[in-house]
Amino acid sequence: MPEGPPRGVPADTAGPDFVERCRGATALLDTGHPALRAFVDAAVGSAEAPRERAVRLFYAVRDRVRYDPFSCSRDRADYRASGVAASPRSWCVPKAGLLAAAARAAGIPAAVGLADVTNHLNTEKLRRLLGGTDVFHDHGYAALWLDGRWVKAAAVFNLELCERFGVRPTEFDGEHDALLQEHDAAARRHMQYLRDDGLYDDLPFDTVMADFARWYPPEVFDAGAKAAGPRFEDDRPA
Repeated sequence: MPEGPPRGVPADTAGPDFVERCRGATALLDTGHPALRAFVDAAVGSAEAPRERAVRLFYAVRDRVRYDPFSCSRDRADYRASGVAASPRSWCVPKAGLLAAAARAAGIPAAVGLADVTNHLNTEKLRRLLGGTDVFHDHGYAALWLDGRWVKAAAVFNLELCERFGVRPTEFDGEHDALLQEHDAAARRHMQYLRDDGLYDDLPFDTVMADFARWYPPEVFDAGAKAAGPRFEDDRPA
């Protein structure tokens, strides 16, 4: 497991200067792109209060883009928020970038966070792709600046996937952290957070690629190389 201090900025020290860096567009968090703007407008609707906007965006990212780690890609373009917004499936890091970009487009400062987690409800196929481990390095989440503090939100597992796998869906109220839950619907171990790597003012693509090269075999990128490849939701928990 990685050791040492977070490489990103810890949420409890990410003050005004960091907040300001989390307002605008970047190459990957392309808040001004028409596809991203359309996604935000459809999700937010008439909501005006930042917290209500944040909640609506969370559920749009969670459920409109289906979670699928078999779609993992080496292509930087696949991590651009506007493209993720138009994709039928993606995985936690691009979805975190989409939520962060969508929040910024809605006037809410937002960052991307990384964490290492143990997934106790892995599937055999995904475990093999990861080299036989249940540890997910660089699990992505978003952090939104609401009411003067950072609120973490992992809009990862879509509702239908949760129902299929017997996992409680992550809910978000815009006030409390909404990270992946420790137990599933049957009180079995589900997710365990091992290490929080802090917050980033842009999606840390190079960091994630370097970590994946270190921790996982190259085949992790092969399963979803084709649009018609297998879907994670068609697999079964191990």
